[in-house]
Amino acid sequence: MWLDRRSSGEKWKVRPDGEEKVKGKLRYLTDMTFPDMLYGRVLRSTIPHARILSIDTSVALEYPGVIAVLTHRDIPGLNGFGISTPDQPVFCEDLVRFEGDAIAAVAAMTEEIAEKALSLIKVDYEPIQTLDTPEHALQPTAPKLHKDGNILHQTDYQKGDINKGLKQCTYVIEETYITPRQMHTYLETEGGIFVPSQEGRLTVYAPTQHGYKDRMQLARILACEEEQIRVISSPIGGSFGGKDELNVQPYGALLALYCHQPVKIHYSRWESVKAGLKRHPMEITMKTGVNADGEILAHQVQILSDTGAYSTLGGPVLNFATEHAVGPYQIPHVDVKGKAVYTNNGISGEFRGFGGNQVIFALEGQLDRLAEKLKIDPWELRKRNLRKLNDLGPMGQRVVPTNGPEQVWEAVKHSPLFEKKKTQSNVSKPWIKRGIGAALAMHGSGLGYGIPDHAGGLIRLNKEGKIEVAFGHEEFGQGLLGTLEILLQDHFCCNKDDFNIVIGDTDLVPPSGSSTASRTTNMVWQALNRLKGPFLEALFTKVNELTGCPVETLKTGPGGIWAKINEEEEELVITYSELGKNGVAELECSTDFHFPVTPDPFMGGHYLYTSTSVIAEVEVNLLTGTVKVIRMDHAVAAGPVINPMGYVGQIEGGSVMALGFTLSEDAVMNDGKYVTQNLDTYLVPTIFDVPEEQHVHAIEELPDGDSYGPRGVGEVGSVALAPAIVAAIKEATGIWVTKLPVNREQLQQTPFLTRRKEGVEEGTK
Repeated sequence: MWLDRRSSGEKWKVRPDGEEKVKGKLRYLTDMTFPDMLYGRVLRSTIPHARILSIDTSVALEYPGVIAVLTHRDIPGLNGFGISTPDQPVFCEDLVRFEGDAIAAVAAMTEEIAEKALSLIKVDYEPIQTLDTPEHALQPTAPKLHKDGNILHQTDYQKGDINKGLKQCTYVIEETYITPRQMHTYLETEGGIFVPSQEGRLTVYAPTQHGYKDRMQLARILACEEEQIRVISSPIGGSFGGKDELNVQPYGALLALYCHQPVKIHYSRWESVKAGLKRHPMEITMKTGVNADGEILAHQVQILSDTGAYSTLGGPVLNFATEHAVGPYQIPHVDVKGKAVYTNNGISGEFRGFGGNQVIFALEGQLDRLAEKLKIDPWELRKRNLRKLNDLGPMGQRVVPTNGPEQVWEAVKHSPLFEKKKTQSNVSKPWIKRGIGAALAMHGSGLGYGIPDHAGGLIRLNKEGKIEVAFGHEEFGQGLLGTLEILLQDHFCCNKDDFNIVIGDTDLVPPSGSSTASRTTNMVWQALNRLKGPFLEALFTKVNELTGCPVETLKTGPGGIWAKINEEEEELVITYSELGKNGVAELECSTDFHFPVTPDPFMGGHYLYTSTSVIAEVEVNLLTGTVKVIRMDHAVAAGPVINPMGYVGQIEGGSVMALGFTLSEDAVMNDGKYVTQNLDTYLVPTIFDVPEEQHVHAIEELPDGDSYGPRGVGEVGSVALAPAIVAAIKEATGIWVTKLPVNREQLQQTPFLTRRKEGVEEGTK
């Protein structure tokens, strides 16, 4: 099924939050205000690595309008946070490890006073050698950033005999690929409002992808029971993984409870750059060999990941990268080793694609280079090595049978670009060259083996007479609300006015796990399938008690419960609102389960996969080195499409984010400090960079016996575009790109420009 923005159909519905967002009327959490609200600010170290000799807050405390100045001495509980390992201090006590480290926090009556107070805090530092690259951090003489050294995590996966495999190869390609530190650049920077109650509870209005996890971490810091904290986390102005970790929450919570007043903290873009998470920069060396028939025999990989100063999710990201470095290919001899290394750079954490983008860029580049050596079509080389329906996963783990890779491989062949690739593009200007490239990927859904991946949901008829569902997920732009609306209408054949959706509030929703890892659509789909039967049974039993209508004749419909009179007629027997007035205590059902996981003990190994292929046409200007993507066609095998508009939005949105990853985005650091400090120098793709044509082919068919339903597509649209663009650049210019974002100067160094330069010099003579 081809989907595009001009599509129509029963399920092609307007987003429930679409109009407010387009018109700028939607109130994000950081748009809220409260009476007597104070303003919080955080003092950052500005130094990437130093010992703290002293902290003096006395002058700041005396400044008029300053209500509180807090340091590490004022934390009642754990001075640390982090989803996986709480090794990032809320406030540094004796050591700073990156320029965004927090030293103190201020609450004041105005933003201007809070800013002034920060300048009055005196901190004496003793600078220490800055470890600005993983290579420097791995040197034997490098200072230790953490008690166990500078290696956060290592991976080592082996299959077969890599040395034996390499010796059997006819051609071997060895190359090193380098990927950038990418910003999430969400519309709404990190922020929140923290409101204490007279009863001692704290309400947190802050964007997050996992409200219950935030609550747990805050409870440790505040030394209180989790139930004392309420987290309201929707709507969110973008996240892409960057708000899955705590950011402003510890500071706002501490200040609010200390001052007994609401406190608002909202990072500027510059503070977001300095303190926020980024995509892990990676250096990936691959040595891959094939025999004369194009069979990949050996694949050796070294991954070096810069995780920055603290853990956050650097370990799981490396696990994911290690798994996806093998891709959807069957290779008898494999050796993948990875290191996530602490440095004094900005913190790297969760980001859309979760480490897959980096290694897929490298892996697909290897196949294109091997195809060139073999003198065969690169798409044919992929076909010869693709996994089959019942093959094991990349780590040798059992997975749900999938022929997704073959499906998306075949789909690309039906793109007009694939046929166009066989012909020479005619461009009137000789300095403009066009090329077409394609790439393929298989991307795991869920958190993976060994990681708690809880899910749950609740359904009830509420007192207002509405079918109400509650999930512990958040709406951060991915279209969850629209998907839930469609699912509810499908299940109960009712109108939008007949149901109510509750998400993102820990006081009102059950724990449902994180809104990450392309898991949310699948989790709500599974939950509703589990809830529908028991709920309808309870509902129809209640109707039978009130009306006497036989249960077997009843069905839900617009406005209430309908009964079948005969083969052709139905009648409304009771409205939902009438039911609500007759007691709803027994009309509530809940479910509790986990995301499907492989039975094999490979840490982080996945069970469900989505597959994608993308083919792209680019135009390269040899005078400037600029690359413009003309068209992109995507094929995605992710099971049934629930929400067509959301599906297309995720694929197109992910591809635009990948466009920046490939061509322009790099949060440059020098000596542990950000050089790229704001969006005036950090180049995010705009609407002018988006291809005029972008098409999405949704492959909905699942293998027989697959009952796991729709896979998420939040990430898969971003993972395969970079190698497709780079392959297209190679076709256009003859130049292989190994470092992202693409260096324009590299593309200017072409035979065309050399001849042009020589011609100018000859004319001068």
